[in-house]
Amino acid sequence: MPFPRALRLAPVALLLFATLAGAWDAARIRLQAGALSPAVLVRVGQLIELVESQRGQPVRQQLERVNQFFNQQVGWRDDQQVWGQVDYWASPLEMLAKGAGDCEDLSMGKYFALLGLGVPESSLRLVYVRAQFQGRAQAHMVLAWYATPDAEPLILDNLDPALKRAGERNDLAPVFSFNAQGLWQGSSATGMQSAGNPLTRLTIWRDALSRARAEGF
Repeated sequence: MPFPRALRLAPVALLLFATLAGAWDAARIRLQAGALSPAVLVRVGQLIELVESQRGQPVRQQLERVNQFFNQQVGWRDDQQVWGQVDYWASPLEMLAKGAGDCEDLSMGKYFALLGLGVPESSLRLVYVRAQFQGRAQAHMVLAWYATPDAEPLILDNLDPALKRAGERNDLAPVFSFNAQGLWQGSSATGMQSAGNPLTRLTIWRDALSRARAEGF
């Protein structure tokens, strides 16, 4: 699973990365969850407790606990089932309120939880991949963690919940990846078509990022 090189972005595209990581605000997150319903407050409280209990622990343990939490707490459903839309990227609070989400929602939830733990944003990328699943190739998203910029990343995923190195995931071919700091291009031209235009996707990411920041993530 060779991982992506940096894209050359036009100035307008760089505006998509103007909003950088904010501070985790547990009080704000709890307040907004409580305004939705008691059930949402319980789910959000469990996430906050997880983050607080894992601070200072080894990074691999943090990755495993966060990956496990979202894979167990959020049922996989496509956007049409959850939101009545073909493609909607939910903020963490929106996803936890529904108790359901797709691969983009799950990956973003893990991303924001790890930022809350103090994991550097530069070490995290949301990665669009072409995944071999149930006998066919399909667009999918995972979260990758890099110990160093040139390291082989560990993959946080819901299709295969075990934390594995990218080289152990022969079922995944990277297309492009991003975080709030930049965009990287993968090596799969055919997968690029199935995942859609990366800059169009990043417009959706910008909107989801704005909603998550407003929630306190």
